[in-house]
Amino acid sequence: MRQDRWRGRNPWFGRVFRTVVVLVIVLGATSAASHWRPDAHPLGPPGVAWLAATVLTLLLVHEFPLAIFVATAASSYVYYAVGEPGGPVLLVPAVALFMLTRKRGPMTAGITAAAVLFAAYVAYVVTTRSFAINAGAGVAVLWSAAVIGVGTAVRYQFAAITARRAQADEHRHRMAEQERLRIAREVHDVVAHSLAMINVQAGVAAHVADRRPEQAKEALLNIKAASASALNDLRATLAVLRSGEDKAPAPSLAQIDELLDHARAAGLQVELHGEAGELPAPVDGAAYRILQESLTNVVRHAESARRVDVRLERRPGALALTVRDDGRGTVEPTPGHGLRGMRERAAALGGQVEAGITGDGFEVRAELPVEGDG
Repeated sequence: MRQDRWRGRNPWFGRVFRTVVVLVIVLGATSAASHWRPDAHPLGPPGVAWLAATVLTLLLVHEFPLAIFVATAASSYVYYAVGEPGGPVLLVPAVALFMLTRKRGPMTAGITAAAVLFAAYVAYVVTTRSFAINAGAGVAVLWSAAVIGVGTAVRYQFAAITARRAQADEHRHRMAEQERLRIAREVHDVVAHSLAMINVQAGVAAHVADRRPEQAKEALLNIKAASASALNDLRATLAVLRSGEDKAPAPSLAQIDELLDHARAAGLQVELHGEAGELPAPVDGAAYRILQESLTNVVRHAESARRVDVRLERRPGALALTVRDDGRGTVEPTPGHGLRGMRERAAALGGQVEAGITGDGFEVRAELPVEGDG
């Protein structure tokens, strides 16, 4: 495992390994050929040095693929031309041509290979004074085409792998961002709603503590209940963060009575009109959170609000939720976490939320699509 990590951090590991393998193959095969062919002279120190120098240039083929290909092709041609023992030295320019194809593409590799082959043919004509084309030239052309073809296939394969990895990274980043926003909305909704209720009840308790102790006691009990509910919701959210598994109880309009009672305990007269009926869990949870945030905003921001009308209307393929208060002197709200969270919840389901001033207060209108309904 340590070796794999070291190799991933140090690109020279693969380059040196590849170069050593090619060097062993070229020197071993050439030396064997010189021993087994009676008409060939043995591979001497100059030939070994020549082959080793040609192979070692592959260490730089990643940085200079075109130059290394031209240099190794020229060195191989001269090696054969001076009568050194035959062997697989052509493997060296083949490796360089493969890397040139991977790095620069088949067009550049093809043009460069054609130029090198033409230069080799010109050199052959000049040295032999013959225009005849032997079988070796045809083999060189086919060999070059095959190497470029393989290099092109590998280039496209690596490009596809890189693209898939980039898409996977983008998907993971997007999912993490969506989860972060979801958790932020959940924490905001829980904390904001509970703190708003606690703040109102604490104000009531402080105001009537001396004159009406029973009412103050009731307010303190409401504070206790709201704080306990907030702690439970926060513990559930933290459990999700720690375990990575969403096992927290999902909010639902089945708990609407409890939600409306909290608003009534804050001194509001809340009237409910209509029913939501059976809803898919995502729509049910989003509707609950939108209603919760709307009531929280009434408690926190609506001046002199006394009455809140909540209307649920089941339409074909959609659920319409309206929350209207009678707060006087209401001004157009500055978009904050609450309104933004409501709109994000609705947009995630393909719905929308609109909020604005009415003639006698403020109104939030949400429409959430219900799949399979209609």
